[in-house]
Amino acid sequence: MSVIQIVSMNETHLQTLAALEACCFADPWSEDALREELKNPLARFLVALCDGEVAGYLGCHHIVDEAFVANVAVFPAFRRQGVGRALVEAAKEQAAALYRLTLEVRASNAPAIALYRSLGFVEDGIRPHFYAHPTEDAVLYSYYPTRS
Repeated sequence: MSVIQIVSMNETHLQTLAALEACCFADPWSEDALREELKNPLARFLVALCDGEVAGYLGCHHIVDEAFVANVAVFPAFRRQGVGRALVEAAKEQAAALYRLTLEVRASNAPAIALYRSLGFVEDGIRPHFYAHPTEDAVLYSYYPTRS
């Protein structure tokens, strides 16, 4: 098992993260879009490193007393090794003083849903036909740090 290190996203990660986006999502964020997040004062983007290699990332936006997880992605070679869990736990730690941490997930993404539930997230609703390629509902989940 590799040691997972969570670091803040920086310029050196962008090309690899854009490749990860293309690997994981039908509508991936570009390298330029990720670069813009480095300038966004509301953005908190975390990168998981396994033995120095980029394994995944989580992008989050903090607004007033809430935070929203925009993306979580893990390279296939690093899945089921605790990378996603480490990223979400790090986001929860950053959001500890906030009212709520929210995210949305494809209704068919059973592994992600199981992870979020195991970390204390509760289902808050459905966004019908939210995703494209293919069209699918998004399930909304929230974590309430003050209720834990």
